[in-house]
Amino acid sequence: MKLSEMSGLAHLEAIVSEAIPAPTIFKTMGMSELKVREGSVTINCQATKQHCNPMGGVHGGFAATVLDSVTGCAVHSELEKGVSYGTVDLTVKMMRPVPLNEPLVAEARVTHISRSIGIAEGVLKNSDGKLLASGYATCFIKR
Repeated sequence: MKLSEMSGLAHLEAIVSEAIPAPTIFKTMGMSELKVREGSVTINCQATKQHCNPMGGVHGGFAATVLDSVTGCAVHSELEKGVSYGTVDLTVKMMRPVPLNEPLVAEARVTHISRSIGIAEGVLKNSDGKLLASGYATCFIKR
């Protein structure tokens, strides 16, 4: 299965079906259960002690990385065969501390897509649906 011959949506669906392995960042960040539709993505995740800052709390980079992944995947889901992308800008706002060892959900949706730019907004929530962090990503689309 050549990635260059798959649309972004087909690529992500192949990850969901385990026809191809998930990106290694999924394991690093405790991400699982990818759900994808064209223009939107949901990923479950969980912060563990490997994600802690020097004070013992979850590092802010955890939320930023998860939001970068989920927003990037949302943009990827709208791309045709042979087209790739890369994040050029990521803005993250933290509302609450990210808890340790608790199931979390990251969701994102595309808000704009053009020939060269894709923009997606995402949220990270706890299992009660409380907002922990939100973010916007701008991706350069390489055709």
